[in-house]
Amino acid sequence: MMISSNSNRLELLARLGYAARGLVNLLIGLLALLAAFGRDTGEEVAGSRGALEALLSQAWGSALLAVVALGLFGFALWRLLQSVLDADRRGRSPSALVARAGQLVSAAIYVSLGIFAVSLLTGSAAGGEEEQAARDWTRWLLRQPFGRWLTGAVALAVLGTGIAMAAKAWTASFRKHLACGPGIANWVIPLGRAGYAARSVVFLIIAAFLLLAAWQSDAGEARGLGGALLALQEQPLGQAAYAIVALGLAAFGAFEFAEARYRHIATPTEAEIAKGALRR
Repeated sequence: MMISSNSNRLELLARLGYAARGLVNLLIGLLALLAAFGRDTGEEVAGSRGALEALLSQAWGSALLAVVALGLFGFALWRLLQSVLDADRRGRSPSALVARAGQLVSAAIYVSLGIFAVSLLTGSAAGGEEEQAARDWTRWLLRQPFGRWLTGAVALAVLGTGIAMAAKAWTASFRKHLACGPGIANWVIPLGRAGYAARSVVFLIIAAFLLLAAWQSDAGEARGLGGALLALQEQPLGQAAYAIVALGLAAFGAFEFAEARYRHIATPTEAEIAKGALRR
């Protein structure tokens, strides 16, 4: 009973995490759409931190943000279980190990985002300076031994993630993790395709700027999510492409809500967790 209870709590945290991730992405997409059709887009394009700040400014924002913060930590825990304990049963093939490494990085990202949400609640946040954070992180990386090569390696990892997302959009391989009937799948799968396609575009742009930062050894070239959207907007036909990507990001948020309900989540047992800990 204790193992079942713990497993149920882990599953609840994972599902709350998917919902929190969905809300953040939905807000990012909607804010980007508002910027696309507004008079002054500029720096109003929001990334993940900007979405959390926007949530806090709403009615009941503090309560909602507290739930989202818990969800973000829950999602980070689920990503950790996926990576370290192979909760999705990917195995140890080269492609599986790459995917699991990406899940570990994702866990760190969502812990950071959860900490930022908590700092907003406590009033200790300096603000949603996501672009500056991306440049500061890149600057730190460039200062390390073989910094340009390390930055280039990270850029290639981001590039690989973007390509993997494009593949998910094309093949809809994510459907194997969904436990829903054909009727629901008919609208959930198109949302997932659109969402992964939009995220692929954003990741590819971020990777391109990070490669440029490595090549020129200039952290100022690095971009976050908001900066990637602005760069897209500045291209020929960029306004239309920007609006389409923004709509896709909102679609991904809606897809994450569907995942919160329908994703198959096989949480590890206490024995599996202990076994994984002993391996380390």
